[in-house]
Parts: sequence; C-alpha cells; structure tokens
Amino acid sequence: MPMQMGFRWYGEGNDNISLADIRQIPGVSTIVWALHDKLPGQVWEKEEIEKTVSVIRAAGFNADVVESVNVHDDIKIGLPTRDQYIENYKQTIRNLAPFGVKVICYNFMPIFDWTRSDLFHPVGDGSTALFYQKDMIQDDPKAMAEYVMGFTEKYHMSFPGWEPERMAKLDELFEAYKDVTKEKLWENLRYFLESLMPVCRECDIRMAIHMDDPPWDIFGLPRLLVDEASIDRFLHMVDDPYNCLTLCSGSLNANPENNVAEIVKKHVDRIAFAHIRNVRHFPNGDFSEASHRDCDGETGILAILRAYHDGGFTGYIRPDHGRHLWDEKPGRVRPGYGLYDRALGIMYMLGAWDLMEKEKEEK
Repeated sequence: MPMQMGFRWYGEGNDNISLADIRQIPGVSTIVWALHDKLPGQVWEKEEIEKTVSVIRAAGFNADVVESVNVHDDIKIGLPTRDQYIENYKQTIRNLAPFGVKVICYNFMPIFDWTRSDLFHPVGDGSTALFYQKDMIQDDPKAMAEYVMGFTEKYHMSFPGWEPERMAKLDELFEAYKDVTKEKLWENLRYFLESLMPVCRECDIRMAIHMDDPPWDIFGLPRLLVDEASIDRFLHMVDDPYNCLTLCSGSLNANPENNVAEIVKKHVDRIAFAHIRNVRHFPNGDFSEASHRDCDGETGILAILRAYHDGGFTGYIRPDHGRHLWDEKPGRVRPGYGLYDRALGIMYMLGAWDLMEKEKEEK
C-alpha cells in the first residue's frame, strides 16, 4: 500500500473549508477528522461517528485517521478516577472500529495543547503564520490563555486542547498538576497505553502519540515527547506495534538540535501518521511557521520526505500548519489551518514523492 495523503477537516458547521474544496486538491485520499464537540473523557457514540464518517465517504474520501480523541486530565494526573476514563476511551476505540478507523492521533501534554504567542504573525511576504515569542512564554500562563481564548470567543472557533470548559478552570488545573513530575507523567502514560493495547489489537487501531509542541517544559509543566531519546524511551516503554507515533516535524524542529529525518529513518516502522510542517528559527529562540518549501525553513522537509520514501512508509501524511494567504484573515480561517498554503504544501510534497518514485523505477 502506498503512502496516503490526508487533510485535516474540522467538520460541517465548524470549518470554513468544505469537503468539495478539499476534493479539488490532487492526491488527497484521507480526511483527518474528529468529533470536536466531545470533551475529553466522553465516549464517542456510534451514531455520532456514523454521521460524520458518512459525510466524509460521500465526498469520496476515507476516514481512516482520527485526530484527536483527547485524553482526560485525570489520566495524565494519575487520579483514582482515571480507570473510568480509560474505560470510556476503550469504548470509543471499539465504537470507531466498525467505521474503518486505523489510527488515533492523541497527545499527552499537561493542560495546554500547542502553545503560541501570536496566531497571525506577519512573516514578511504579506501572509501570516503562527509564531512563538520565547520571552512571552514565561512564568504566567494566563496572558497567553486569555489571548487564545479571546480569539476563540470572538470568532466562535474552538481548538482541540483549548476547550473553554477546561480553560475556565485554569487555576484548578495547575493545582491538580502541581505534584506531577516528569517521571510521574511517564508512568501515567505507560499505565494508559498498557491498558489500551489489548483493545487496540482487538480492533486493529493504532494509537499514535503526537510530539509535544513546543518540545520543552513550559510554565513548570513537564513535556515528554521532545527529542530522539524520549521517543526511544516511549517506544521501548510499551513495545507493541499498536503503540505508534504521530511524528510531527514542526513540533520536534522547534528545537533546531532535533534531526527529524534521522528519527524517521530510525523509527519509520512505528510511525503511523506523519505531520509535515516547516519552521523558521530566530537567534533569540523565537520561531515562526513557514511554507512547506524546504528552503523557507530549517526543518529539512526534503530530507524528511526522502527518509519516509526510502524507508518504505505506507502510513498517512498530512500537511501541518500552513501560512494564512490572500483573504485568510482572522475570523475567516482557523489559525494554522487555511486552505491555500496546505494545498500548496501537498503539491510540493507529492511532487517530491513522485520524483523519488521515478528515480526508483529508473534504477
């Protein structure tokens, strides 16, 4: 089976981009989807799943990849209530299986999902992109949280991992996590995955963890999946073919010391899902997201694609965050998830992949 190109879609009534728009991007076979009205810990019911999957299939796509079935904080913290939430997660896996789902992308980041200081930062060519200003992400998370939540409230756009119901209890969450050390978080992740693996094998669904974004501790909260050594530890900790990676090039390369292509070469057989994103670094530690073109950032997009291709990768790839182009202004586009730059990224990646296939045929 060849590599499959995907496109993340937030659903009818929740995404300004339609499936008809995505259908016009050559090479896209997979819609990466989720039930975005479900809170962490809730069971995804079959009727809800069927409603979304039927719409995706009617448009000519498969619905093989879900992103995200978010993990309840009680599981990450290791509270006694975690077992009930793990049972709910297992039931969601069982409910997804009859609809052909093969991969669940999730993360294990405490409190916050991705972290940025500017959602529409000018990058110099008239477009904007997500931006991380290091000196703004310091000791107090409230300013950043208020900025992001202000955007979601003003434009009626919710973000996975930034649910208003959770963010309204920010002080309580930080209090609940205060004794969760990095080692404790590792242990809670192991407990979670070991509990799920029998159900994953039964349902033939792979759990694919997303890298922490950015790949360092923030606001005193531990981050786990940050570099090659931590990825090695994760895969050895629960050494099961259903325990896999969503390898995000941009998350890892926010730290320029991470060589993503080498990590791909090392673990290509355990990567179920690939996020391809480019990052431009600044000397002071700030970074901006960039176009997928290799020379527009320092992530090494072509070397990463070569590592996937030459490693025989047959999983799912999607363009990750792109710039906001042309008429994609605040309120018209979900930050990082515009139509045009992701479509350009897909064509760039498929062009490189096609060339590598040609080279292989000619050998």
